[in-house]
Amino acid sequence: MKIMHIIPGSGGSFYCGNCLRDSKYVEALRASEHEVVKLPMYLPLFADEHDINRDMPLFYGAISIYLKQMFPVFRKAPAWVDRMLNSKPMLKLAASMAGSTRAKGLEEMTVSMLLGEEGLQKDELMKMVDWIAENCNPDVIHLSNALLLGLSHQLSEKMNVPIVCSLQDEDVWVDVMKPEARDEVWKLMSAKAEYVSAFIAVSDYYAEEMKQKMNLPETKLSGIHIGIYPENYSFILPSEKGRNIGYVSRMCEENGLDILIDAFIELKKNSEFDDVNLVLTGGSTGDDKKYLKDIRRKIKRNRLSGFVEFHEDFEEDGLKEYFKKVSLISVPVRNGEAFGIYLLESMASGVPVVQPALGAFPEIINLSGGGVIFEPNEPSVLATSLAGLLRDSEKLDQLSRDARTGVEKHFHVNGQVKKMLDVYNKVRSEK
Repeated sequence: MKIMHIIPGSGGSFYCGNCLRDSKYVEALRASEHEVVKLPMYLPLFADEHDINRDMPLFYGAISIYLKQMFPVFRKAPAWVDRMLNSKPMLKLAASMAGSTRAKGLEEMTVSMLLGEEGLQKDELMKMVDWIAENCNPDVIHLSNALLLGLSHQLSEKMNVPIVCSLQDEDVWVDVMKPEARDEVWKLMSAKAEYVSAFIAVSDYYAEEMKQKMNLPETKLSGIHIGIYPENYSFILPSEKGRNIGYVSRMCEENGLDILIDAFIELKKNSEFDDVNLVLTGGSTGDDKKYLKDIRRKIKRNRLSGFVEFHEDFEEDGLKEYFKKVSLISVPVRNGEAFGIYLLESMASGVPVVQPALGAFPEIINLSGGGVIFEPNEPSVLATSLAGLLRDSEKLDQLSRDARTGVEKHFHVNGQVKKMLDVYNKVRSEK
């Protein structure tokens, strides 16, 4: 089977769970002897830019489509201007800029993208569809998320193949918009669902959420958890490492870094935890600069600078080195998440997770057995949960073993890919 995955990139400036999810699926699909084409949009997927090459163009270059949306003069610019704006150095710069990965201020563009051939990006859409038709001839086209549904009508019509769409964290992008734009985006995504043969939610929690928000029929909706290769991660018991707490995600307010910092400050008031350090990784965007500056000031003000490490390398080998440093992690996301692939990467490394009782976190932890849930999502409650585990090395080691076993049993990417292939075969037979 020839499968095309269309994936929006983050440019590698921060830990992008959606990019990792899609790349791991593509890797596993290729290993199962299917031909898979990965087509990036907006920005490269990762910092090393290996997803841009001479044979694979990057469509909807982030700078180009932004300028064309905001300044009509750019819509008539010659082709060489687009090539310059979509060059590797320019896209790398765009990935680090404020606003490159947030919805506020991009409401009109989001609506325009979802309008597809009726939006301002019509020329780019037709260019992408024509390129796919001439170069790929896929049997199935898989969209990374529902915000790409503006592509679905033309792809379905031109290619005459089933369209599959993953669902993960669209609400995080849409629900922060101005009310009128937010309502229009949900209506457009619901309308464009007509051209999609199957939707794949990354958790049971999120399947229910999106069924309501997009009015999706149950016949089109499946739940398939995210998967990883646990054998790619080195398992080390917490008792063989220092008593260090970790955070691995984009360092921003939405992901609750300040909640963890306040919990750590509370923890360090007790001399029992004099040896405990906090190790942070996950990167940031330009939007997070002031927030992180305030975080660093708070750390310094509480005389904890010597106990907090910012681990800069969060891709592949750098992330594996990071997990060797920490005994447990917490990412106290304020509103929960549809999944959180960092949980699997942590647990596969033998690092138990401590998460708020929000979103899909209880579902993942109950299934894996590799962590604990706390509520409400407040610093004092988190500090108590962390302290309880740090005091009990036997329990922490047992959670570590359960975490690794749980990922191997329930979240191995090979098992999830088999479920995905069942969906692909089903929609192909019905087309």
